[in-house]
Amino acid sequence: MIGQILRRVVTMALTLLVISALVFVIIKLPPGDYLTNRIMELRATGDASSVAKAELLIRQYGLDRPVWQQYLMWIGVMPGAAGFSGLLQGDWGWSFEYDKPVSEVVGDALWLTLLINLTAVIFVHLVAIPAAIYSATHRHTVGDAVVTLLGYFGLAVPGFLLALILLFYANRLFGLSIGGLYDSALTNQPWTWEKVRSLLAHLIVPTLVIGLGGTAAMIRRMRANLLDELAKPYTVTARAKGLPPLKALLKYPFRMSLNPFVADIGNLLPHLVSGSVLVSLVLSLPTVGPLLLDALRSQDQFMAGFILMFVAGLTLVGMLISDLTLVWLDPRIRMGLR
Repeated sequence: MIGQILRRVVTMALTLLVISALVFVIIKLPPGDYLTNRIMELRATGDASSVAKAELLIRQYGLDRPVWQQYLMWIGVMPGAAGFSGLLQGDWGWSFEYDKPVSEVVGDALWLTLLINLTAVIFVHLVAIPAAIYSATHRHTVGDAVVTLLGYFGLAVPGFLLALILLFYANRLFGLSIGGLYDSALTNQPWTWEKVRSLLAHLIVPTLVIGLGGTAAMIRRMRANLLDELAKPYTVTARAKGLPPLKALLKYPFRMSLNPFVADIGNLLPHLVSGSVLVSLVLSLPTVGPLLLDALRSQDQFMAGFILMFVAGLTLVGMLISDLTLVWLDPRIRMGLR
């Protein structure tokens, strides 16, 4: 098993290397870049000092060199003006739009993004699994119809529309400030218990909005998988031998129906990050989604490149976790690795 994990880690590193090359090439495909466009604007206004600073940044980050050299400098295997300083050395680059290091721009946004999506994942599983079990074991009842209706509602309603509705009623009924993850007065304040409570209160709406679509999809898929497992001969045999209904449900059918969802862990977090950009814009959430959108629009290449690599890293780590969990969950896979 340790050998399998080590091979996967090596494969992940090579995959990240290939992804980094593709990301950099795609970002460089549009003509020009942020600094070149900015220099043209500054020269038109006669701002010589800002033009000199922009030209210095071009030389410092090698933007006047061939693309392949820019890529090697970005990942940190080729020296630039400041020596070896790239992703491998922990230097995420410079955000030209914000005029500060990328690490300072995305610092809080990274962990807030993980926090929001982690709460959404927890919400999805806490709601979807019991609802799917109830729906599968109570077919053609009023409760089954209600769960099915809620599932269709979650799949049909756009996230940004639900965000607007919940924002209105959260402010009107509970007095929550509209948008953001804490009260506006606490935005630049140090972390205190008051700010933590404000964060927890403001997490409710984003969690519901981001998690509802995933919850609805998981309910429908898990209900179908569980119904298929409950109709198999081993389940019928277990009941015929007098195994208690709850144990007969949870010991094998429930575990087997979880396999597709465990296999999807690798795609779940990146999907939530990329799929919640519109929701983040509507709710004014300080996550990496709006930052990525702005970076791509303004051709802020180091900001966009780092965020895309962050999402790629989430995908690979999630896939490793899903594979290890599948091996633990399903003995058939475990036996196949021997």
